[in-house]
Parts: sequence; structure tokens; C-alpha cells
Amino acid sequence: MTAGTEAVGDLFRRVLDAEPAGFWRAPGRVNLIGEHTDYNDGFVLPFAIDRATTIALRPRDDDRIRLVSTFDGVLVESDLAAVDRRDFGGWAAYPLGVAWAIGERHPGAVRRGFDVAVDSDVPVGAGLSSSAALEMAVAVALDDVWGLGLDRAELARIGQRAENIAVGAPTGIMDQSASVFGERDAAVFLDCRSLAVEQVPLGFDAAGLVLLVVDTKVEHQHATGGYRDRREACERGAAAMGVPALRDLTVADLPRAQELLDDVTFRRVRHVVTEDARVLESVDALRAGDLARFGALMLASHASMRDDFEISVPQLDAVVAAAEDAGALGARMTGGGFGGCAIALLPAADAEALAAEVLRRFAARGWHEPVPFTVVPSDGARAL
Repeated sequence: MTAGTEAVGDLFRRVLDAEPAGFWRAPGRVNLIGEHTDYNDGFVLPFAIDRATTIALRPRDDDRIRLVSTFDGVLVESDLAAVDRRDFGGWAAYPLGVAWAIGERHPGAVRRGFDVAVDSDVPVGAGLSSSAALEMAVAVALDDVWGLGLDRAELARIGQRAENIAVGAPTGIMDQSASVFGERDAAVFLDCRSLAVEQVPLGFDAAGLVLLVVDTKVEHQHATGGYRDRREACERGAAAMGVPALRDLTVADLPRAQELLDDVTFRRVRHVVTEDARVLESVDALRAGDLARFGALMLASHASMRDDFEISVPQLDAVVAAAEDAGALGARMTGGGFGGCAIALLPAADAEALAAEVLRRFAARGWHEPVPFTVVPSDGARAL
């Protein structure tokens, strides 16, 4: 038993009074570039991180479902009829939503209940996709124990469906795709329209670079208004421009968009259109080993999110400013915005000094103490 499974295995035995059938792990993700492009059918470039949700699971011979997590140790009980009615709330909506989405997309697949215990070291509310990590851990586990034989792309769709309908967060498919398609030392280049996936080697370690993540401790909630408002603005912009999605526009279309749209909607559209272009240019830069060019694109992405999409907060801006001052190749906020994490790409030898400087700047402003840590591109969801 590994350290990652010991805690969740002990919880399973203590609360559920049984032996798990096995253990499964699914990582959170950092998005290197491509923010709010996923639900616009665009391009994203995340990678799976070395922080993950680990679950212990056992299929049952009846309709009962029992869930417990190391976060509170409280047993949550449900059954298949409640899943069919989407009668669930709290954190249990994620695993129960996955079971519901499997049944919705594959009628007859969900025939029995299950017991599951959950542990995670992906920070909640930090923009590192703790929700997708939980969804994908449960999805790969149920796929295994129920013998469904679903491919990775379908597991990602199931997780997104659970998040959109069961949880009520109107997110795209990037987070689940990063969690299931991740590979060591590579980013996941995802076309969110076709769902075509390509692993793009990063080469950070070979170049002596690390990706520093700073959790600002400003929590966000995707199911609340700011995210939804941005999505609705994108839909209005696409409709006014006569295209199915903003993916179908290019930078050359922006002058016409500015004539047709109000200022706020135009700036939302401009962010998405230019961000798609930055993702494609980033993939080219990484393939060419041009990490300086990639870093400059990260900084341009942050400016666009701050000024056009207006989803940054002062704490995220402060991390990016500190990174620039420290000579980082690039930095940007990551995730849905309104809080969460910022990332910086810089020489490994400079990471500790930047982390200390960020702590100093936050203390000087009287903000909550942030949590800096490095992440490593890692493998995706799997059985342990």
C-alpha cells in the first residue's frame, strides 16, 4: 500500500466496514494557457499535476451508495433511485453525478450501488480542478468495476456532464480531459470542438525550469454568477457575429465585432479570440523549444484576462507582478478566475526566492497568507 492509498483505505475500512475492491487516482490540473476558450469550442493547453484525488471503491450487490471523505469523515448515504432523480447535494454531487451521467449516456450500465472513500491533496477552490479530479477518479473506478470499457474521451464527457447538470457549473471539458489524458513531462493540447488530443512535450526540467503555483487563498465558485456571466457574454457575441462559437472567429474579425457589439461583450469576445491564437502559438513555441516565447505568451494571456475578460483579482495580479520583477519567463492566473491560483515559469534556482517575495507582498497588503508550491506534469487518471 502506498502513502496515497493508506489514508483512504483506513477510512474505507473504518467507516464502511469492508475491504475496497481497489484504489484509483486522478490528478488535478494546471492550465498553462487557454482560459475560457473551452466552452467556446476553442483550444486549451493544460497539464495533469502531481496532486490528485485518491479513492477506494467497492461495488455492491444492492442499490445502496455510501460515500465518505477524509475532509469530514461523515457518511453520506444514497441509492440508485436518488441518483436517477438527481437528488443529491454537497460534495457528494460529484461522485453521484458521475454515476448519473454514466446511466444517462449508457442506459442500463448502472445496475448496482457502490461504496467509496475519498482523499485528496488538490486544493479546493484554488482553480486546480479538484472537482474534475474527483469526477475522473470515480469515473475510471466505475468503468473498471462495472466492466464498461469506455474510452478516455467518453470518461471526460461523463465528468463534464456531471459537473454541468448534477453540480450546476457551466464548465467546459478541459479539466476532465487534462485529468484523464495527462502524461509525464507533457501538456495536453485539446481541441474542445473535435476533442482531438495531442501530448506536447514541455521540457521544463531539461531546461532547468519549474512551474511555481501560488494558491492565493481567494476561493471561487464556478456555479455562481461571474463565470456564468462570462459564458453568456460569449454566447451573445457568437450569435451577433453569426457563428456557432467564438472558435470560428479570428483576430481579423475583431474590427467588425467591435462595430457590432457593446464594449463589454466585445472585450469578452476579444479575449477568447486572441487567447485561442495564443494557445496555437504556444504549441508551436513548445514544439520548437522556445520557452522564452512561450513565457511572453503567458504574460499576454494574463493581461487579457485582467483587462478584457475581467476575471483576475488583486492577489493574482500581485503574484504575476512579483514574478515579472523576479525575471520569470512567464506568469499568469490559471483557472476560471475570481480567485484561485497564479503560475510562474522560472529557473528552479529562483523559485524559493519568488515564493518568499510573494509571501512578503501579501503580508504587506494584509491579505491571507498564500501557499506557494511547485507542480510537475504527471500521468492521468488510473487504477493504482
